[in-house]
Amino acid sequence: MIIYVATVVVIAIIISSLIAVFSKKLLSSIIAMGLVSLGVSGLFFFLQAPDVAITEAAIGAGLSTAIFVIALKRVKKGETKDEE
Repeated sequence: MIIYVATVVVIAIIISSLIAVFSKKLLSSIIAMGLVSLGVSGLFFFLQAPDVAITEAAIGAGLSTAIFVIALKRVKKGETKDEE
């Protein structure tokens, strides 16, 4: 049963990584990257490494995604000021 769940998670990781690479919108790419990190966190949990899974979820999916979203907002805010 666990092998089926792990297979679904791996497929979701592959799909999310393709979306992150080929998406035209930066925000969609950032969110897809966060989903990849969350999926990897789930795989670490299935591999009996809960400490690594928690770290990956907190840093990889949470903090990195938030930093990229904040940076994207600041860059877009700077572009609108320069254009005026």
